[in-house]
Amino acid sequence: MYSEWASLSAQITANSCGAQCFSVLNKFPASAGREVVVSVVKQLSSNLGITQNAEPSHLVKDEEVKWCMDVICFGLSLPLQENETIKECVNVYCEWLTALLPNPKINVPKPICEDANLYARQIINHFHNLFVPRQGESADTIKRQALLCHRVLRKLQLIAQDSTKMDRQTWDTLLLFLLAINEILLAPPTVKDDVGDQLCERVLSVLFEVWLLACVRSFPSPSMWKTLQESCTMWRHRVALVDQWNRVNLALTARLLEFSYGPAFPPLKNADEDGQLIPAGMSNDCVAQTWYRFLRMIGNPTALCSPHVISKSPQFVQWALTHDKGAETHQHPCLQMLPKIFLNAMKGISSQVDAFLGLSKTALIGSLTGGSVVSGSGSGSGSGPTPAPAPTTPTSTSGPPSTSSSINSLPLPSLGAASVELAAARPKCNSILHVFHEWLFEAAHIGGDTWRQNRKKQACEASKRPSSMIMEHRKGSISLSQPNSLNDPASLPPALTIDKYESGRAEAIGTLCKIFCAKKTGEEILPVYLARFYMALQQCLKITEAKECDETLASILLHSSDLFRLDLDGINVLLPGFIAALEIVLPDKDLKLKSQQSSAVVFNRTELRRSAINILLSIMVLPLHYQALPIRDLANGETSEKMFTFIQLKSRLMNILMNALQVETDAQNTHMLLGGLLLCVQDAVTFEETELGGASEHLTNSGGVGGGGIQNHDTNLLSSACSERSASLISAGTASLGGQTTATVGAGSSSLNASAHDYPSLTISDDMSLEFAQDLEGVASYDNAHALFVRATYLVCHRLISSWKTDLNVSLAALELLSGLARLHIRETDALECKRAVKWICDYICYQCSRPPPAHSKDLHSTIVAAFQCTASWLMQHPYLLHDKDCLQTVLEVVELGISGTKSQSKSGDIPKFKDEKELKPASMRVRDAAENLLTIILEQVGYFPSECGPESISSLLDEVALMKHCNSMSPAAATSTEQAIAKFKYFVTENSTILALLEEPLGNDQDPQPTVTLLIRGPFGRHAWTMQLRHLPRSKSGIKYHAINPGRPIPMNDISQRPECEQKNFPDGVDKVQPCVADFSIPTIEQMRERYGTSTIRELEAMLENQSIHEKLAWAEADNSADSLSHSQECVPPAVCHEFHAARLFLSHFGFLSFETRNPHNPSESLGTPPQRPLIVLDTKSSAFASDLDRLDKLSARTHDTVYVFYVKSGQTNAQQIIGNMSEDQSHTHNSHFGHMLQTLGWPVQVAEHSGWTGFAHNSWSLKGSAYDGGEQAQQSSNLPNSSELPNYNGSQRVLYWADVSSEIAFVVPTAWNLRYYSDTSDGESISSTDQIVWSRHDTSNANDLSGPAGAKSKSRNLSLELDTTGGSNNNNRGPKEPVPPTRRKGNVIKPALLAQAPAKIFLVWLESYEDHLNFPLEDLLAYTRTGEELQSLQLPRASDCHVIFVHSLLSGLLRVKLQGPSGRMSFATPLVDGMVLSRRVVGNLVRQTALNISRRRRLDNDNYQPPHVRRRLKVQDIVQKYKMDLSEAELLAHLFQRAI
Repeated sequence: MYSEWASLSAQITANSCGAQCFSVLNKFPASAGREVVVSVVKQLSSNLGITQNAEPSHLVKDEEVKWCMDVICFGLSLPLQENETIKECVNVYCEWLTALLPNPKINVPKPICEDANLYARQIINHFHNLFVPRQGESADTIKRQALLCHRVLRKLQLIAQDSTKMDRQTWDTLLLFLLAINEILLAPPTVKDDVGDQLCERVLSVLFEVWLLACVRSFPSPSMWKTLQESCTMWRHRVALVDQWNRVNLALTARLLEFSYGPAFPPLKNADEDGQLIPAGMSNDCVAQTWYRFLRMIGNPTALCSPHVISKSPQFVQWALTHDKGAETHQHPCLQMLPKIFLNAMKGISSQVDAFLGLSKTALIGSLTGGSVVSGSGSGSGSGPTPAPAPTTPTSTSGPPSTSSSINSLPLPSLGAASVELAAARPKCNSILHVFHEWLFEAAHIGGDTWRQNRKKQACEASKRPSSMIMEHRKGSISLSQPNSLNDPASLPPALTIDKYESGRAEAIGTLCKIFCAKKTGEEILPVYLARFYMALQQCLKITEAKECDETLASILLHSSDLFRLDLDGINVLLPGFIAALEIVLPDKDLKLKSQQSSAVVFNRTELRRSAINILLSIMVLPLHYQALPIRDLANGETSEKMFTFIQLKSRLMNILMNALQVETDAQNTHMLLGGLLLCVQDAVTFEETELGGASEHLTNSGGVGGGGIQNHDTNLLSSACSERSASLISAGTASLGGQTTATVGAGSSSLNASAHDYPSLTISDDMSLEFAQDLEGVASYDNAHALFVRATYLVCHRLISSWKTDLNVSLAALELLSGLARLHIRETDALECKRAVKWICDYICYQCSRPPPAHSKDLHSTIVAAFQCTASWLMQHPYLLHDKDCLQTVLEVVELGISGTKSQSKSGDIPKFKDEKELKPASMRVRDAAENLLTIILEQVGYFPSECGPESISSLLDEVALMKHCNSMSPAAATSTEQAIAKFKYFVTENSTILALLEEPLGNDQDPQPTVTLLIRGPFGRHAWTMQLRHLPRSKSGIKYHAINPGRPIPMNDISQRPECEQKNFPDGVDKVQPCVADFSIPTIEQMRERYGTSTIRELEAMLENQSIHEKLAWAEADNSADSLSHSQECVPPAVCHEFHAARLFLSHFGFLSFETRNPHNPSESLGTPPQRPLIVLDTKSSAFASDLDRLDKLSARTHDTVYVFYVKSGQTNAQQIIGNMSEDQSHTHNSHFGHMLQTLGWPVQVAEHSGWTGFAHNSWSLKGSAYDGGEQAQQSSNLPNSSELPNYNGSQRVLYWADVSSEIAFVVPTAWNLRYYSDTSDGESISSTDQIVWSRHDTSNANDLSGPAGAKSKSRNLSLELDTTGGSNNNNRGPKEPVPPTRRKGNVIKPALLAQAPAKIFLVWLESYEDHLNFPLEDLLAYTRTGEELQSLQLPRASDCHVIFVHSLLSGLLRVKLQGPSGRMSFATPLVDGMVLSRRVVGNLVRQTALNISRRRRLDNDNYQPPHVRRRLKVQDIVQKYKMDLSEAELLAHLFQRAI
């Protein structure tokens, strides 16, 4: 930079030598000179005002002043034993220098005041004598000299700051003086505690600070700058030089950023004293010039790695020549600090790079800027290096401490390594590399193969010509003219071998990684920079034979989290190297750290693993994305021998993921790994379904990897590199990375040549049970999605039970993953595996419930609730599990445990305890609610969802109005109002939680009249319609024609047979022959009776008998003559069919609702606060408000509902109106094509007018559609949007994307300008109900097609390739709700749910064309477009800080990058999506939907006031009971049953 300018080094040397000759007293003996000095200086110092008031100086002529200065000049060179005299000399000169100040002191001689600059220059030159080191002085005298030097330096610094009289010549003299004293103190080799060692930092700081002042007052000439640069290269063996250089550079950089990038750019926060380094008056141009000159001041920092270069100064040569035993210059002990100096220089450069990237952090050189590697104590000089601290106890102050035993809680508000965002206005990568690339690339190659080759080449060239002292004196970079000893490692001391510079190299490569990771979307980086970067990374990623993680490898992983997410050209050539590095770091529980004695850094293992996991998450989908595409070897170019294909790396990645998850102890890292695991399984399953058509071919010999590395496309790509056969083929055909590319579990097979530890196999940890280990042996590879599914289920369930059960977030993430696995449709799914998973989850619930009372907390109960939800997912997706007796018993026992708090049969041999005998003590009401919900799903939904109504509703689509249209009593043309329909029903409430609406009229079935009752059952879990008939025989036996006109009786025969006449005898013939006994005479004869009672009584009896006989004869005669007699008989005719039944009474009686026995006061359910009540409560339906209350109950869904709002952000858009405008018709063709595909995979497109589920808006959800009112509304909406029918618009006006399962609904709304207008209209015109939901009036003009329309509509939408299957959905025999245990709510007054409700989580899905736009996403402005109508009932409107945002950015490769943003909280971030994850398009819709559902579930778990849907419905029923119940006695109730409905 200054090659055309002359150096002033010779002038500095001349001044240094001439300063001692300035005085005349040097001509005389030293003793005489000392006496003169003592006498003269004593008189001069007496007038300084120290002991008495100062007076004007008597020196009035120039000659007098000059004579005195000669004396003082000699006095400053006196031996240090004359400390007092030297001190007085210093005091006199310091006082005289005040002549340069605006107000000089009174005792300054008049000539000096008149020509202050001239005399000041002489005084400054005389001060040189004070700083000359004295030989052989004691430590005490050296300290005294240092104190005097400090005094002078302070004075000179003060003069430079405050003087307004200094001219350019004086400034140059001052700068040259400071250069000279630094030269004389710092150029010699460091000797501990000499004056140079004590003053080193001080003289450098004064030099730099005064130089900065000079840049403002009198900008130094190029010669001065060149001299400064040459001088600094002579002092590079001093630690303080690089430290002070870094201070100044960072201070200048802070000012440079202020005016270069504006106040919005993150400022560089320096220490307060460093912030004052830069003079206030320095102009922007001056700052820029000074910054660049100071940056180049010490030359190329990589020269610090060459002790031969650093030690070529004359001072080192002199030391080597005068050494007792003879030594080389590079063997001086002080050079052992070079690795530390090199490290500090790299830290300083890294800090400047951080500043340009906008990483706002305190720039303290004492700590590494990386945030997870920290500097410890440096090595001592002379005696030997100090060993590094133990790596197991990190001393990092910028990251959380690492742990090795237990799961840590999540301390960070966001997940992912990149917790600090880069500045949006940061310079381009090329700009930063233009400044620093030479140093960083050279430093990154230090000690590598390329570096060694270059050194040999340089040495070879140097041997061909003599060494040039001129070339060496420039010190700007490694000289090309070095002797051959440069390459002789044996000549270097052990502390200076090239591997001791590992820390600085690690800092350099880490800084390069940060620069390249700062690439913006669409930014171009010069190919030459990319090539050099890739070469440097390849060199640094080489794994040693010891399989240890060195500092360079750790630094790369720590700072390369985003490297594979940025569309860097050709980055995938590094994939094998990074995978090998991940295999070192992630699978080992105790990470091997390379011990480097000269290294003074330690790693935070947790942060290192987190960064490695981030890299893993960004490359997991690459093998299935690129499949058989080859990866070229960077070093060997076109040689196919070492070429990989992407698919070969899949099993290695799976191994890394599984092993890492098995040994991970940090909660946040585990959370990220679980998200990645579900991504892998989901991607593999979807890949087999779509790309391979679900085929399960296995690898054959022809499917291996041959010489060209190309695979047979007919084989299953998932298994191409996994089976043992292919592993052998690959092992034989490749030689890279140790010659082994297999990654199967237990890879130590005898057929493989390499060690079993080349790539870590899945090791069984100590805490695994023997049974689990045996199960694991059956899964030897990841040949297909099924094997991956089984392995993931095993591992997660086991770790959930053994390690994760005490941590809330990890437990929730594991349960979310298991729920996701349950939803996967894998052809080879084994029932035994699913049964085992359910058993594990149930065991988890049992363990959590059995923990001691102190452990029961909100977090614990949240995990139990989540486990119940997970169990429901498994049973819903695998209904055959309930056919297994053991599985059914296990699940029901857990349900019982959740509801009652104990099991009826704690052990298999115990006597079961019945329900009425148990005391209800659930773990909490939340747990009980979750268990009730699972029980209902088992009894009502498993195997029957979705019903004929479709997944949009788990309730019946029939209500009173729809049923009355099918009744005989209603005329077809008459329109039925809700009140009229309700009047036909009788309403009862049972168990205080279920409303029974009974209709006694048959639904048009005259052909088979039976006692029929139609029920509408409104319970906590929905509305169900049932029709019941009383039959004495089953339909199969009763026959259809049993009431026909001709029953087929035979014709009677009229001929009468002759009856023989016979005498009737009362006794047998031989009775007279029997000898009578006394008993025979106990019965009196008729004569005896006549004698006893009289003749009249007997006569009356005879008359009665005679009359009766006459009547009977007349009756027989009349019958013989009638038409009904046998002689005149006719065919029998059945009686008329009875149409009048008291069916409601019969139903209630048969089902036990009319038993009026009193309840047992010792019943546990009543002991919890339930008042004794009758099993049946009658509701008064005459009130006009009853219909509206019933409608509000129907509007309370039995499932949770959520809404996700989808936005498309074009590059550079930051305005809400622009973003909303992207969804207009004229803009839709400009969207990324993948955006539309993603929308189609989020949910089913539904028509709002026909949809009976959640629509994203409260006013038109969960109601029967198809009414004239709704149609009119839709027509009005479509008229507001011209040509809206041509646009697939999912803003909720006509269409919306919808998805539902048995327990949750989710709507995906793509807002347009219509949503804003809709919100302003509804918020002004609608009122809020005082209870649960907004009151919306019902318009009842629906037609008879309501019964079949929605089911038919849903049958089409369910054909989409989403999760929901309709197997068994056609079965319409839904079971009625089982009578539950009497529910008990929390004691105390029940607060209205409206006051307890929390606004649902606002979840945004944002598609970004430019990734950087997530920094300026107008979240607050877009909230107005996301109203559902529920905000009006909550206590607070949603805030931007409470919103969750899922950003999706499409990479050039076709993959998608995910960015998560949300409120800081313990439970904010849910899986499977993880911040920074890279997805394939196959799975984006599925994973986004699962993440949105899990975010909402976690938010509900964390809300103390949240009530599940079935609880809210139950409370609403209780509210209706309180308002409309009729207090009837038993007799009045029975009488009510006999009354007919209107």
